[in-house]
This record gives sequence, structure tokens and C-alpha cells, in this order.
Amino acid sequence: MTTEINTGPVIGQRHVQAFLLFLSIVVNFMTKFNAGVAVVAMTNAENTNPNFPEYDWDEMERSYILSSFFWGYILTQFLGGWLCRRYGARLTMFVSTFGQAILAVLPPWFVSWGGWQAYCGIRMAMGLFQGFLFPCIHAHLANWCPVNERNRLGALANTGIDCGTLVAMFASGLLAASSVGWPGIFYVSCGVGIFWCILWLIFGANTPRESKFISEAELNYIETSIHSSHKLEETIPAKRIPVPWKAIWTSVPFWAFMIAKCAQSWGFSTLQTEMPAYMNGVLLMDMKKNALYSALPYLTSWIMAFVYLIIADILLTRNIMSITGIRKTVNSIAYFVPALALIGVGFLDSTQKTLAVVLMCANVGINAGSTIGMTINTIDLSPNHAGILMGIANTASNVIPIVTPVLVGIIVKDEHDREQWQVVFIISAVVFFVGNIIYVVFGQMVNQPWDAPDFLDKERSSNLQEEGNSKALEAELNKKLEEPKPKAIEAGLENNESKDIDVSEDISRNNEI
Repeated sequence: MTTEINTGPVIGQRHVQAFLLFLSIVVNFMTKFNAGVAVVAMTNAENTNPNFPEYDWDEMERSYILSSFFWGYILTQFLGGWLCRRYGARLTMFVSTFGQAILAVLPPWFVSWGGWQAYCGIRMAMGLFQGFLFPCIHAHLANWCPVNERNRLGALANTGIDCGTLVAMFASGLLAASSVGWPGIFYVSCGVGIFWCILWLIFGANTPRESKFISEAELNYIETSIHSSHKLEETIPAKRIPVPWKAIWTSVPFWAFMIAKCAQSWGFSTLQTEMPAYMNGVLLMDMKKNALYSALPYLTSWIMAFVYLIIADILLTRNIMSITGIRKTVNSIAYFVPALALIGVGFLDSTQKTLAVVLMCANVGINAGSTIGMTINTIDLSPNHAGILMGIANTASNVIPIVTPVLVGIIVKDEHDREQWQVVFIISAVVFFVGNIIYVVFGQMVNQPWDAPDFLDKERSSNLQEEGNSKALEAELNKKLEEPKPKAIEAGLENNESKDIDVSEDISRNNEI
């Protein structure tokens, strides 16, 4: 007689939740990256619809607009993790996306009187709202993903990063050139954000047990799979589980994850923001005016994300490789190959433009493996604290896109000087290489002891027990020292004292003689 294994429905509410997370990233990344096209359209109406206002902003002012989003974004990552634990992903993600959608519609009205400073303020506020997003996504995945489907569903949700970037670039360019002009970019961004919020309120649920649409079979499947990785059988809401801060900050696997994420942010920000400048300055290619060249790397990345997902799923389901082997192998490919390709791009000249485009697409496309390799490692380490872990790591990693342009500005004094760009690419390659080595050596893909709901209670009781044992030992020692000495020992001591007196008297007599 064989025991029937519950695998749940082939398509169920867990897939609906992953798809909603995918859409949330697409919607939020549209509002995050539409500024790149919007700023060009607002300052150069000749290439878009000339029937709308044009503003005379210099390069520095445009740079402030583009970077202002990250000023707010890095401030609320940690807060997003806390809010998700306190109020759940459903409410926190709704507030994040709805707030950003409302702000997205404001630039056409406020820029006319507030200038680029008003646009910066709006972008910074949008960053504050979007900072809640990714900690919630990771916490939500931890609540909904069966252990053997974390890789698949987590990667599917995170493909929204590449899709959102791609859609933002294509849709924003088309809207700016259409009859609605550049204001249409903001109206559409607002509309799709509100539409997602409606879908989320209908179908979103913090946990499988709170869902109105889930079947009993799928509920049992998800809960059995998640709870089987814990020693405790009882379900404890995440908001009631205390955060083991000391254990997290002293966890080597968590530091390995965070360092790898910062390395990814450094390398990808170089690929995303600096490579077009290099191709324009050294290779004499105008990437901004060519929508195909600008969007092709992200199309490649989106396709490669599914290639990685399919290969990893086959390796995992057929027990060819463990999740640890898959994550570390895929992450090594996603880091080492772009590191070498970055160095290679630095040696190309203006006669090798086709090869440069191929290498850039390969860089961004192969780097897509970092989603499976490193990004969803938070769920492996601690499903109960995944949102907190992502909040901490995302705060650190999103400082990088602010720092790297400054470093490039210090190194590259002449954008046409290839040797100066080579230094930038070599630094990024080294960061990629070192970050992955640390992740491969010290990273882990198993639940950490501090993920247990009763970890702090056990640690506290263990400390109290040790303290009690030490006090009992000390008391016993003091008791032994205070006990009266046996008579035989006292007599012996008296005899010794009398002998000492006799000897001293003899010595004094001899001295007198």
C-alpha cells in the first residue's frame, strides 16, 4: 500500500499570487523607469509630440530627477519589512502601489510651476512608497510557496523586473510620440497602478488560509509543505514572532547573501546606467535615440530568466542537483560571465559596434540568473523573517546606484577616453567576482536556527539555565570554604605553630651567643 502524496492542483491560488506579484513589479517598475524617457521628451520636444511644454533643464538637473527616486527608495526598505509583519503584505503592498500611482499623475500639473525641483520631490516621494514593495514580495512568497516550488514561483514573480523595465521603455516612447504626448506617460502609469490595486484587493490574501478562492486540497498542500520544515507544528502569525536581531546580524549566511546582493547591484548599475554612456562616448552609438538598442538587453534578460527557470526546475524536480548546488552554480554563471564580458567590452572601438551590442545583451541576459541564484535566498534562510532580511539587504544594495555614478564621474574625465572606462569596468568585474566567491563559500540555502518561532525563548531559557548553574556552582564553592575545619587538621596546625615558635626561639638564642 502506497501513501498518496498531496501535490495540490496544477494551477491554483499560489500561482495567482505569484502572477499578481509579477504584475505589481511590472506596474511599479513602469513608474520607476518612465522618467528616463519622460525627461528626454520634456526637454527635447522635437523627437516626440511638439504640442506640449518643453523645459530647459541641463544635464545636472536631469541627473537629479533620475536619481531622486533612490533618495526616498533606500529610506523605507526596512520600514517595509516591519509594516509587512505588522499589517500583512495585502495592505502594505496596496498602500505602496496606490500611493505611487497617485503620485505618478502629478508631474504634468506640478512641474509647470515648480520646475525640476517639483519633479524631484514627487520622484522622491514615489521612491518612499515603492520602498515597501520588495520586502513584502519576499514575505508574501514565503507564506504562499510550498518548499519545492519556491524556486519556480519566486523566479516567476521576479521576472517582472525585466518585463517592467522593457514595458516602461517601449510604452513611454510610444506615448510620448502619440497624441497624448509626454503627459500620457504619467496618466497611463497611474491608470495601470490603480487597476492592479483593484485586482489585488479582490484576489490578494496574506496567507493561504485567508484566501476566499483557495481549495481545501491546495490549502493542505501549502501548509503541510511549509510547516514540515519547522519542528513546531502549530501555526504562529509572523507578527507575533519576535525578530532575532542579534542572530540575524551575526549570521554568516545572511552576510554572504547581502554582500552578493550589493555586488549584483554594483555590476548591474554599471550595465544599466554606464554602458549606454560608454557606447555613446567611445563607440559613437547614440543609445537613447535607438529604442531597439535600449530595450534589446532587457528583452534578452526577460527571455533568459525563463531559460534559467526551466533548467533549474528540471534539475531540481529530477533530483539531478540540490537547491544549494543550483543556486551557487547559476549565480556563478550570472556573475563570472558578465565580469569577463565587461572587461572585454572595454577593449572594443567604434569599428566593433555590432559586437558591443551582442556583448551588452549577453551581459544583461546572463546576469538574469541572479534571481534564481541569489535574490530569493531570503526565503531559504528564513521564511518567517524574509521581509526583514530583504529590507535590510535592499537598503544596503540600493545605496550602490547612488555611489557608482559618483565613482564613474571621478574616474572618467573624458567620456571618449577608452582607458578611463576600462578602469570602471575592471572595478565592476572585481566586485562581481569577489561578491560571488563570498556567496559560494559562505552562503547557505537551508532554514537557519534563528528562523524558528521559539528561537528567542529557547535562547533565553538556555541563558537562564547557564546563569543558574554558574550561581549554584559559586554558592557550593562558598559553602565549602565557610565549613568548620576538622579537629585533626586544627590540631596539626597548632602543632606546626608551636614548632615554628620553638625554632624561632632557638635561632634567637644562637644569635645572642
